[in-house]
Amino acid sequence: MRASMRIGMTSVAALAAAVIGAGTALAVEGSYAVPRQIDLMPAATAHMQEIHNFHNLLLVIITVISAFVLGLLLWVMVRYNARANPKPATWSHNTLIEVIWTIVPVVILGLIVVPSFRLLYAGEVIPPNVDLTVKAIGHQWNWSYEYPDQEVEIDVADMATNEEAAAQGEPRLLAVKEGQKVVVPVNKVVRVIVTSTDVIHSWTIPAFGVKIDAVPGKLNEIWFKVEREGVFYGQCSELCGARHAFMPIAVEVVSQERFDQWVAEKKSSAQADHAPTSFASR
Repeated sequence: MRASMRIGMTSVAALAAAVIGAGTALAVEGSYAVPRQIDLMPAATAHMQEIHNFHNLLLVIITVISAFVLGLLLWVMVRYNARANPKPATWSHNTLIEVIWTIVPVVILGLIVVPSFRLLYAGEVIPPNVDLTVKAIGHQWNWSYEYPDQEVEIDVADMATNEEAAAQGEPRLLAVKEGQKVVVPVNKVVRVIVTSTDVIHSWTIPAFGVKIDAVPGKLNEIWFKVEREGVFYGQCSELCGARHAFMPIAVEVVSQERFDQWVAEKKSSAQADHAPTSFASR
């Protein structure tokens, strides 16, 4: 009985390891978060990689501070308890220590604030050499997109059903219906102009390191330059109503040739949809 239980537990452990391994493999792709993922989304842009580096710097700083404070607490508990130190000290302050614990935090904050401001500036200032402009418009509860230079529109980007997502081989609750993805070329500077028609939404792609509010009556903008092809997912990140959790964003990054082909297909489809119907065919 014990042997069979041991075999069963081993099988369960092997299955769990396989599931965890599969989740890890998906996480490497960097298109969306997976179960048991504890790190940031794998970077698809240089800006997101800088965010990773800043996060790692903060992790080191806070770990050192926490370890130092814990060491001080343990030292005080052992060295200055009533049994080890029955006669209390008579001094009330130490000027040198007070100067040190004022200067050291200032230095640490300086190490944090400089890369923080640099990241904020790099993410918000649009480069002069923009290759593509996309306008994202938030609605309750979907997105629509316009390519003003290419004269292409995606009227509505609705969330795909579970069955549609499975048929497309995409994650549920993150996939949009077939043909409604935002398509952009790889290694090109893309400016996204964001607004809303009703309430405040937020356009976010974690793998790109971009997040910006869509505010009614206002145009906000952000940019990214994706370094690898693939489909990347995000969601509205501003509470916007009852179906806020079902408002996905999907961006497909393709080669320049495939992007030009997609634009031509969209234009051809739009012309066919708006072509006048002859009297004889009615």
